Amino acid sequence: MRYLPLILLAALPTIGLAQTAPPAAPAASSAIPAPDPAWKVPEVIAFIGVKPGDRVADVIGGRLTASLARAVGPTGKVYAIETAEIAKTHPDGVTKMRALAAAMPNIVVSADPIASPLPAKLDAVFIRQNYHDLYDKFMGPADVPAFNRAVYAALKPGGVFVVLDHEATPGSGIGATETLHRIDKDRVKADMKAAGFRFDGESAILANPADDHSKGVFDPSVRGHTDQFLLRFRKPR
Repeated sequence: MRYLPLILLAALPTIGLAQTAPPAAPAASSAIPAPDPAWKVPEVIAFIGVKPGDRVADVIGGRLTASLARAVGPTGKVYAIETAEIAKTHPDGVTKMRALAAAMPNIVVSADPIASPLPAKLDAVFIRQNYHDLYDKFMGPADVPAFNRAVYAALKPGGVFVVLDHEATPGSGIGATETLHRIDKDRVKADMKAAGFRFDGESAILANPADDHSKGVFDPSVRGHTDQFLLRFRKPR
């Protein structure tokens, strides 16, 4: 589904005029970036289960927001929750999100504090590579149990909370969130269980066994191809 209108050019009369080259096709808006194939966007969207008409919160989003907006279509809504904490440290991200929303009107951008209520009656909440950040100093740190309970409350019965993040050494819990920007997926599962969610599935589409979890995610040797987990949690009906 395209959200930017195509420019339709009327044919010009050719009698008495020199033949001209056909006009070039309009370029895609720079506000709508093409996703990197390494992000496995179609597979991630399918795992979340997003469908036309859904209401989705993309928490600290950016890379998949446009794809989510296409998936929900004009009758759906994507809430890009950038948070005041992210806006303070990365103001350019909020600017880009607002430019994207101007190009895709089914996106709503907010930059409220992480403790603010989420939109109600959501079908899905997605957080990509940023769940670990909730535990870090620049985010407050956030009250993570309260945030997870807020997600639970915002979801419709049967709605899902999907977490994609960088895998840490098993058993390390939240010990590497600040240093390596990783989190133990078993800690994420425990957090969600405490909030009332039911574990609903896991995908290995972004797993990388060659990553031994010992390096920070920005280390050149692993950046862009860390071992990542993709977990889905469902609010019981």
